[in-house]
Amino acid sequence: MRQAGRYLPEYRALRAKSKSFLHFCYTPEWAIEVTLQPIRRFGFDASIIFSDILTIPDALQRNVRFTEGEGPEMDPITDPAVIATLRDVYNPEILKPVYEAVAGVRAGLPKETALLGFCGAPWTVATYMIAGKGTKEQAPARLFAYRHPVAFQALMDLLVDVSAVHLIAQIDAGADTVQIFDSWASVLPAEQFDRWCIQPVKALVDKVRAARPYAGIIGFPRGATTEGLLRFASETDVDGLSIDTAGDLAGIAVKAGLPTLQGNLDPLALVAGGEGLDRAIDAILAVAADRPFIFNLGHGILPETPIAHVEHLLKRIRG
Repeated sequence: MRQAGRYLPEYRALRAKSKSFLHFCYTPEWAIEVTLQPIRRFGFDASIIFSDILTIPDALQRNVRFTEGEGPEMDPITDPAVIATLRDVYNPEILKPVYEAVAGVRAGLPKETALLGFCGAPWTVATYMIAGKGTKEQAPARLFAYRHPVAFQALMDLLVDVSAVHLIAQIDAGADTVQIFDSWASVLPAEQFDRWCIQPVKALVDKVRAARPYAGIIGFPRGATTEGLLRFASETDVDGLSIDTAGDLAGIAVKAGLPTLQGNLDPLALVAGGEGLDRAIDAILAVAADRPFIFNLGHGILPETPIAHVEHLLKRIRG
């Protein structure tokens, strides 16, 4: 999952040399190194490029910055008229270091190890662009969408377009599969979930698949209900469905016609270790036994995760 190496001392040592998080993401040799670090230690079956979902608004000139202890910030969008100007100011050159890093990681990975690229889903990226930061239940974006639906739809259409180009460029640079992170899908009521989560992701999947039909696409509508997850899987036509920690993995897995499932170990269980971790692993392995499955966490790994617990998890999975 995202920032998969941040619990490693070798990651923290390199991160300390960077003047900012975005500088770290946009320095290809560093992004390559920290993406490869967990592979060297553990021999994972797949790696995910070190980057961030907010590189897209950065390329849209929203003045993205990361403040230690406070998270990401950018210039908020309070005037609907601003949205009409974004397509003209979009600068894809900003994203070239990401593709250079993808190519470098692919060159450094064992041939049998998959490489994932990613982007944020249009809804999640839009929530940060409207508010200028993360907020409680992303209320500013939800209010904006209700008050200015035409302008918000234009923003979503733009994000579909530029995100598709971003994913295709990562695939061309060497990514085998791409993942779409909708980290704020949980705050949408059913009708809005269809309009702002399912429909834009479907449009994004269609654009990527039309251009690069051989690439795998994973969707991660974090916090969606079981019904929402099943509709998302069916209507977006993703190849893989990532399920968050609270998702009913066992209940979903019995449904017919689903894509490959991915998930959903609680990151805190991995921190805790012991019998609690083993029970959680057993529950997931029981679900995974008779179907295509990607064993993963239900969200990003925590910095305080003991390395010994990761080693134990891998030993259990690999038998």
